[in-house]
Amino acid sequence: MDSNKLILLKVDLQVQMNLMAVIHQKLLDRATRLSADDDIILESIAYQIHNLYGTVEDLLKIVASCFENNISSTSQWHSVLLQRMTMEIPGIRPALLSPDSYTTLNSMRGFRHFFRHAYASDIDYQQLTVNLHRALELKKHLDHDVSQFLLRLDGEKS
Repeated sequence: MDSNKLILLKVDLQVQMNLMAVIHQKLLDRATRLSADDDIILESIAYQIHNLYGTVEDLLKIVASCFENNISSTSQWHSVLLQRMTMEIPGIRPALLSPDSYTTLNSMRGFRHFFRHAYASDIDYQQLTVNLHRALELKKHLDHDVSQFLLRLDGEKS
């Protein structure tokens, strides 16, 4: 990878990581007010989990497009993108996601799908708390994954 392309990738990834940090902080703030009886806070947390997943998915798409690993627009592209980012592609790029991040994101993908299509459903408190915990844990996993990914890219550049 040429140095200009690497610089641009780093900037794009940092922008996404900054967005994720903002959403992570919102989740931390809202988690302190979590109550099974407060529909507004439940919906707010669910919305932020949805936003967090979307931000991560955008990060994955940045990596895929940078390395020309575009995912076709099949109905399964969300899961294919996650799987692809766990793979090292020899001569092209290192893996981005660790197994822990993949497992967490795949579970959150299911929650996001529910949230996006649950027009007349209430948010289940138990399901929300499980996904809130996953979302809060995700930051440390992704911080590590992205850091390791960039270190490996820098090592390949030298």
